[in-house]
Parts: sequence; structure tokens; C-alpha cells
Amino acid sequence: MKIVLPIAGNQLCMHFGHCEMFQIFNVDPVTKEITSTETFTPPPHEPGLYPRLLGEKGANIIIAGGMGPRAQELFNRNNIEVVVGASSATGSPEDVVREYLEGSLQTGDNACSH
Repeated sequence: MKIVLPIAGNQLCMHFGHCEMFQIFNVDPVTKEITSTETFTPPPHEPGLYPRLLGEKGANIIIAGGMGPRAQELFNRNNIEVVVGASSATGSPEDVVREYLEGSLQTGDNACSH
């Protein structure tokens, strides 16, 4: 299982399309342990590009602070679950993923208004 977080300043980026990089967490779905991570800098943001790019990288879940409805729809069409309303106050990106895996990730309103 691959969980992707948009990152800015070494923490969860609150606006998906404005991230500096993506961090992909490879997770064992049985043990729910992070087995490895990969970080990459995406190309400049264009509508529809990131859902296609992350789908090609095998993403199963995207966790973000905020994401526009069109991007959410494109991820959902590609069978990629979208979790919005996560907060960078949770801690490191690894903390966000661990809380998600434990079922304790607190989410609020979508931080994106478009």
C-alpha cells in the first residue's frame, strides 16, 4: 500500500497543489508498518497532472490538509482514496501516516476553498 503526503517545509502541506515535494510511504497492509519512503519533487502544478502522476507511482491513499474538488474527483476516478482536513500540527509526515494507520488521525475542514 502506498500513502502519499504533499510536503512543504518538511511537514504536511496544507494546500495539496502548492507542495514542494511528495513523500510516498510504502506500508505493509497486514502489519500496518511503514516499510520505506520515497520523496520526489513534482513538476510545476497543472490541473489534472498530480492525480495522473501519483496514480502512475501506485498511490492508494492521499492525505492532505486541503484539496480542490476536481483533484479529489480525479483521484477517486483512479481508485485512490483522498483524506482531507489533516493538520500539520499532528507532527512529522511519519506521525500523520502512523495516526492514519492507527485510525486516530484527526481531520477537520478541507483547507482548500476552490
